[in-house]
Amino acid sequence: MPPLLPTFCLVALAWFCGSLPFGYWAGRLKGIDIRKHGSGNIGATNVIRVLGKKIGLPVFVLDALKGFVPVFVASWWMQHREGTDINTATLVAALCAAASVLGHMFTFWLGFKGGKGVATTAGAMLGLAPLVLLIAIIVWVIAFYTTRYVALASILAGFTLPTAAAILMTINGTWNYVLLAFGIVIAVLVLVRHRSNISRMLAGTENRFERKEKKS
Repeated sequence: MPPLLPTFCLVALAWFCGSLPFGYWAGRLKGIDIRKHGSGNIGATNVIRVLGKKIGLPVFVLDALKGFVPVFVASWWMQHREGTDINTATLVAALCAAASVLGHMFTFWLGFKGGKGVATTAGAMLGLAPLVLLIAIIVWVIAFYTTRYVALASILAGFTLPTAAAILMTINGTWNYVLLAFGIVIAVLVLVRHRSNISRMLAGTENRFERKEKKS
C-alpha cells in the first residue's frame, strides 16, 4: 500500500503539470485563440498546422514533459524511500502518469476542455516503459506516413501501448499489471478523445497532413 499523503501530493502535482495548456498559451502569444482555428484542439498537432513547426514542436516537447517529469519525480522519490517495493513505486508512478494525461485532456484552465493527450502520454510512457513507447512510436510513424492521418496514427499507437506491454511481459515472464492497466486506460481514453476524428474519417472529411511540394 503506497503512503497516502505523499502519493496524494505527487498525483496532485502531476495533475497540475498536465493541466498547463501550452498550446493555448502559444496561440495567445501569437494573438489568436487556437481553439478557433484548425481542428480547434489545443494540442501540438493543431498548433503545428495553424502556427507552424517553430511554434508547434516546442509545444509538443512541453506537452511531453508534462507527462515525463511527474512520472520521473514520482519514480525517483518512491524508489529512494525506505521500505518501498518496486510494485508500489510503479503504482504511484502510473497514478501520476494518468493524472498528468487527464489534466491535459480536462484542463481546469479552459473549463475542463483540453487536448487529446498524445504527447503527454508519450512523455509519461517514456518515464514508465521506454521500450513500449518506442514500439508505439514506430507504429505511429508507419501509420502516419502511410495514411497521413494524425488521428488514426495516434489511435493505433494508443492501442499499441497495452499490446506491446503484454507481449514484452509474456516474453520476459514478468507481469506488471499496473502498467498493463495504465496502457489499457490510455488506449480507451485516446479512442474516446478522437471520436470526432473517427466520424470525420468515416465521412471522408478529416484533414490530412499533406507533403509540401518544393518550389522549383
